Formats: sequence, C-alpha cells, structure tokens
Amino acid sequence: MSNVLYDMPGPKARLRNRILGGVSIVGIVALLAYIVMRFNDTGQFDSIKWQQFEYAAIQQQLVDGYLTTLRTAGTAAVLALALGALLAVARLSDHAYFRAPASFLVELFRAIPLLVLIFFAYYGPIQLGYKVGPFWPLVIGLTIYNGSVLAEIFRAGILAVAKGQAEAAYALGMRKTQVMWSILLPQAVRAMLPAIVSQLVVLLKDTALGFIIQLPELLYVGKQIGGRLPFGLPYVPSYLVVAAIYITTCGLLSWLAFWLQKRLTRGPRRKTTVATVPVLDTGAGTGSTPSA
Repeated sequence: MSNVLYDMPGPKARLRNRILGGVSIVGIVALLAYIVMRFNDTGQFDSIKWQQFEYAAIQQQLVDGYLTTLRTAGTAAVLALALGALLAVARLSDHAYFRAPASFLVELFRAIPLLVLIFFAYYGPIQLGYKVGPFWPLVIGLTIYNGSVLAEIFRAGILAVAKGQAEAAYALGMRKTQVMWSILLPQAVRAMLPAIVSQLVVLLKDTALGFIIQLPELLYVGKQIGGRLPFGLPYVPSYLVVAAIYITTCGLLSWLAFWLQKRLTRGPRRKTTVATVPVLDTGAGTGSTPSA
C-alpha cells in the first residue's frame, strides 16, 4: 500500500520509527529535567520569587495584560482575514490593473519584517507631528504582514479546488463573483483551515512585540512583574507564567480549529427515513394457484 507522496512503512520501518520516537521522548524529558534542575540550583523556585503572584493586584495586572493581548489579536485577526481575502481575490482577477498591484503589495509586505512595519506605523505619525497610542500601530503592523501571508493561503486554497466546480457554475450562468464567493471559497476554506489557524496562532504570539512600543500587553506586564527588586528580580518565574498563558491560549485555539474542521468535513447531520416495501404473496411454493 502506498500514499500519494510516499510509500507506507513496513514492519521494520514502523519498529524503527517507534524506537526513534521513544529515544526522542527520552531526550526531551532529560533536557526538561536538566533545565528544571538548573532553575532550582539558581534559586528560581524560591518562595520569595513566586510570592507576589499571590497578591490580587498582580493577578489583576496579568488579567489586564492578557485581555489587551486578546483584544489586539482579535482586532488584527479580523482585519488580516479581510485584507487577505481581498488581496487573494484581486490576485486571481482576470484584469491586470487588479492583479498587478495586489501581487506587488503581497510580495512587498511579506518581505518586510513585522517589527519594521510596527516601527513605521508607530514612529511615522510621530515624526509628522501626530501623537498616536501603541495599540493601533501594533494592529496595523500585524494586519499588513499577516494579511499578505493569508492572501497566499487563500489563493492556494482556491486554486486547489477542482476546476470542474467553477466550470459547472459558469455553465449554469453564474458570474465570476458569484462563483468565487458561493462555490470556490466555501470549499477552499475547509482545505486551508489548518493553515489559517496556524497563521492566527503566529499572529497571537506576535502581539508580544507590542512591549517594544510600550503597549501594556501580557509580555510587557510580565517584564514589569519580573523587574521588582524586593522579590529578587523574578524574571524567570514571570516569563514562565506568561509562557504558560500563551501555550494554553494557543492550545485552545488549535483545538477549536480541529473541532471546526472536523465538523465542516463531516457536514450537517441529516435524518433519513427508510420506506417500508410491502411484500406480495404470490403463493409460490405453497401449491395454490391465484384466482382469476
């Protein structure tokens, strides 16, 4: 038995893969144990470094930073999805005056580092004499960069749909806009949903760059908490707490995407009824003859 991209492994290959997997797990566990031991030797687990997390004010700071992160990521995600869909449709247009500018913008914004885009959005208006807060420059930078990446994901997903789908829609008299939004995009979303969610997870983690322009998001709050001298400068405990929050949020987002993809692939449940077929008695095998 073979797959499209590779041959299915045989018994020896499966055994070798299991051995390599076991060795990898043991190596990762050993590395984590070494890191924990080093943290313990340097006093990172001392009670004084974790004591401040018991105060309600510190917990409220973490909650406020987390909410700022979610608000920034949510706003940028909605705008990036809209921008990505718009650029993807423009790149698939038959008209060069739509296709050429969209292709230029996608390639340009994908080539510029995200941090540079954030700096342009934040310091550019300041140089022109306009005072701006750190929220919208971060949102603009995330939207432009991730929107250009999502545009390529959308374009690839649309091109992956079988051409017969569009040809059948055109044969029914549908316009290209109707074919794109009613036929191609709904089918493409199912195929590209894992890639979209992966990019949104990247977007969520990239909100941590907001601490450079002093946006009070989760990482910025963690840095402030870790720099307090009365508690022994607990940078490592603070960053461990922040990392745990990020990991939990990204894990929940990935689980939601998996559930949504499974539901979209399965489709809605439909109730089916089985009609009862009457059985006619023809008298065969009983020796009787039908009456005239």
